Amino acid sequence: MKLLRPLALLFLSLCLCLAGCGSKKTEKEKLVKVTLNEVTHSIFYAPQYVAIEKRYFEDEGIELSVDTGFGADKTMTAVISGNADIGFMGPEAAVYQYNEGNSDYAVCFAQLTQRAGNFLVSREKIENFQWKDLKGKDLIGGRKGGMPQMILEYILKENGLDPEKDVNLIQNIDFANTSGAFSGGTGDFTVEFEPNATLLENQGAGYVVASLGVDSGFVPYTAYCAKKSYLKENPKIIQGFTNAIAKGQTYVKQHSPEEIAEVIKDQFPDTSKKDLVKIIRRYKDQDTYKETPVFSKDGFQLLQDILMEAGELKEGVPFSKLIDNSFAKKAAK
Repeated sequence: MKLLRPLALLFLSLCLCLAGCGSKKTEKEKLVKVTLNEVTHSIFYAPQYVAIEKRYFEDEGIELSVDTGFGADKTMTAVISGNADIGFMGPEAAVYQYNEGNSDYAVCFAQLTQRAGNFLVSREKIENFQWKDLKGKDLIGGRKGGMPQMILEYILKENGLDPEKDVNLIQNIDFANTSGAFSGGTGDFTVEFEPNATLLENQGAGYVVASLGVDSGFVPYTAYCAKKSYLKENPKIIQGFTNAIAKGQTYVKQHSPEEIAEVIKDQFPDTSKKDLVKIIRRYKDQDTYKETPVFSKDGFQLLQDILMEAGELKEGVPFSKLIDNSFAKKAAK
């Protein structure tokens, strides 16, 4: 009898353990799988990585997997083809595919950043840099028609430079390889996102001399989009996704660069904590991150003005066609 009591207790413990494991498995099974394709993996998108690391997506019933497209055109292709449920990229890609006549076109439903996130890196240290210093220089730019390149051209024109005549633009280097080409000796200047801009500084290969985000002003640089059909068929998923992003934006707004760096450090294992803090502070100081995911009408108009000035857009697209703020407004409450 005395022997049976411990055995009974052991059996009961095993049952409880198995029940607990079953409960966890059930909770996991309840999560809806969502694939996000991001244009690149950058500290520029800190609120998104906060949302991932703080498990805000799981809180909203979403099991998120993230792929990297390495270019807005590639990310948009993943969305339109169905290889990704949601795309994260410059909203100019949504304008392009709408104008191509696709009936099930992608619609932007949340905005993450409100300034350009790249920096001008010089091979030589320049005190009191002026954009006119680029005249006659070799500059590694971006893909024609891409947001980084159009913002660069916009700034050059605002500073009295003709991008086609006054600067030798190098545009035949893949987005992922520009910093490597620069450190290898190509170009006098390059335009880089973080952490590449800081890595070039750490290597002694270049110096950050200007911020495209500061010099271009507020612009809807990155946003989330999905096909019209996906938005219509999955409003609960889109709302949950937007809620998670909004929580990430709020966290970034309310916390210090040191606290944010501690949360997202596992997303950037090759970047030191010191550099993470430096980069996040740089972005926060220039007011890069939006406080809510609501996409502004003025920002959309500025985006189209930049596209037209770059010769990439002949006729404007109605705000109501490509922007759906209903999810963002609910998330922002």
